[in-house]
Amino acid sequence: MRLWLSESERRPDPAPARTDARKALLAGTAAWIVALVASIALREPLADAGFAWFTTAAAIGVALGVVGLVVVQLRRRRGRDADEE
Repeated sequence: MRLWLSESERRPDPAPARTDARKALLAGTAAWIVALVASIALREPLADAGFAWFTTAAAIGVALGVVGLVVVQLRRRRGRDADEE
């Protein structure tokens, strides 16, 4: 097995795979929403155990998930608009 190939021996790079990040973002955002609801429902026991910060962390996770969904949707639209031209 050789670790180094000369430029003439290399195969061309494959085309990038098209993926749909919306499903992953939706699943992650839904998990953070569940965690947020649970942390709000269990606020007192979490505070007693020293985990009162978890509500804030879950809210930030939901916010970042929503931002991610917006960014992915805008990139998809921009890609479609470029394909139509």
